Amino acid sequence: MTSTNVKELLKGNLLLQEVTVNGWVKTFRSNRFIALNDGSTINNIQCVVDFESLEEGILKQINTGAALRIIGTLVESQGKGQNVEIQVKEIIVHGGADPETYPIQPKRHSLEFLREKAHLRIRTNTFSAVMRVRSALSFAIHQYFQQNGFYNFHAPIITGSDAEGAGEMFRVTALSDKKPPLTDAGEVDYKEDFFGKETNLTVSGQLEAETYAMALGKVYTFGPTFRAENSNTSRHLAEFWMIEPEMAFYDLDANMDLAEDFIKNVIAYILENCQDDLHFLEKRLLDEEKSKPQTDRSPMPLIEKLKFVTDNSFKRVSYTEAIDILRNSKPNKKKKFQYLIDEWGADLQSEHERFLVEKHFKCPVILFDYPAKIKAFYMRLNEDGKTVRAMDILFPGIGEIVGGSQREERLDVLKEKMAALGIPEEELWWYLDLRKFGSAVHSGFGLGFERLVLFATGMGNIRDVIPFPRTPQNAEF
Repeated sequence: MTSTNVKELLKGNLLLQEVTVNGWVKTFRSNRFIALNDGSTINNIQCVVDFESLEEGILKQINTGAALRIIGTLVESQGKGQNVEIQVKEIIVHGGADPETYPIQPKRHSLEFLREKAHLRIRTNTFSAVMRVRSALSFAIHQYFQQNGFYNFHAPIITGSDAEGAGEMFRVTALSDKKPPLTDAGEVDYKEDFFGKETNLTVSGQLEAETYAMALGKVYTFGPTFRAENSNTSRHLAEFWMIEPEMAFYDLDANMDLAEDFIKNVIAYILENCQDDLHFLEKRLLDEEKSKPQTDRSPMPLIEKLKFVTDNSFKRVSYTEAIDILRNSKPNKKKKFQYLIDEWGADLQSEHERFLVEKHFKCPVILFDYPAKIKAFYMRLNEDGKTVRAMDILFPGIGEIVGGSQREERLDVLKEKMAALGIPEEELWWYLDLRKFGSAVHSGFGLGFERLVLFATGMGNIRDVIPFPRTPQNAEF
């Protein structure tokens, strides 16, 4: 039998018609009112039953969490809180839920508790809203690039290179963990491994994406990346998703133009298409902040914060200018910053980035031309020999959300930088080939998808915006 989802039923277009809906029981009150939800919307549909007409066996199975099929007539609601409801004619129980052991009861659960029930937490209003927003953002990202002449590129997950140079990578091996083959020097002989060399899970698809950009013009990756960083902060995951566009013939200015337009576009998409979920998440955030001390409260409600991005032009500021602003700022002079800014060359922290956005410029900020010593080897060296054509986009409440650069297209300069950092040319011979054969100015940037979802939903911990978080000592589910 054809069924209709809750989101469509709530529009009221099928009024006075017989309808069929499938979903899970949120609440069952007075043996008469079932609040049913199927995941299509944050809102439930009320189903009114005449319990005297129900078999006793079915009545006992209608508990929070049970999966039902309900057949009835859609009518105008007689009560408050909803415009329409279903007058129930028939109930089919797909699967019951023992009220004594079902953990997702109609009450407030801590986020820490729900992380332990990650397979069921999606049934809560908070996580269903977050994941619908996440899905909408994913669609908006693909839509933006496809409509702007980009080709989707699937970067390899297994790689022999460390694009970031941090060395915090997960090793991939088929060798025995008890008796691996050894070299004469007593070290593990990776020539005997599956790939004939040491390989890891990727930390970035950028280097490989550059190869495709230098033939297809504009490409983007959207895939999983991995960092073996032993960090338990609210901003770190061991497995996360990255969006990384690469564009041939783009200099840094064009790169910044694209990044700003892209991020405004995808946030505008959810403002238009996820209104119910965003309003719920905003209310949740406001209720949560009422219990905090006044000084800890967020300066902007969620939807206002999102419009702060879409409605403002991003201020472009050089790193050097930003350092001068921070060095002379009141928080720095009064030693309110945890990390004081004393000299040019400091690596900016989130507190500095948020000060620039929220207090000084009061709009999103793009910092550019960073010191070469704190940025990656592949970024184009400026004529001053001290800075590189890098850029970071800074947002309120979160700090850096996008990082990118104009890539170094000059073979001799790239070789010098690799030598200075001890990166063997033979490991990246194919990357150097791009500078030998038809080299051209090109640029790109990276956006951590979970960080974007974190910003868009107002959640406080990155573990709560990915279905099954992977963190140190945690690979459950």
